[in-house]
Amino acid sequence: MKYLAAALACITLLRSTPSGAEDIGSVDTAFKLLGPNHKIAIEAFDDPDVPGVTCYISRSKTGGISGALGLAEDTSDASIACRQVGPITVPANLKAKDGDNVFSERRSILFKTMQVVRFYDQSRNVLLYLVYSDKLIEGSPKNALTAVPVMPWDIETAPQ
Repeated sequence: MKYLAAALACITLLRSTPSGAEDIGSVDTAFKLLGPNHKIAIEAFDDPDVPGVTCYISRSKTGGISGALGLAEDTSDASIACRQVGPITVPANLKAKDGDNVFSERRSILFKTMQVVRFYDQSRNVLLYLVYSDKLIEGSPKNALTAVPVMPWDIETAPQ
């Protein structure tokens, strides 16, 4: 009984670990009689190294009892859109070829994560953001890409 309580405490702790993303909203995709419904969730996060860029991710979230307990493995489906939301100054140390991991979120209790990696196309002055899922043994080829051209930011014409 002590082991079961300890395991449930660990699961709760893992599920409550902040991902660094802000919940924007969600839509239900399938009704579940017990536990939360399956859904598509929308989250936003700011690039930690490039002020002025915000990324929005939509991803599936498994419901039901296993989803509520954090035991379900979410699918590798995800979509990403990043936008310039302020003036951008590209730091000199941005990685172009290998990319920088700017966001990650657990997709199962063990071994599966969703990653967002930033690349910089210096010749075109564009930031690229790639979202994909990986696993300890075998990752998924499902991915999505978005591009943010680094443009001058005019405070008078910026959206309010």
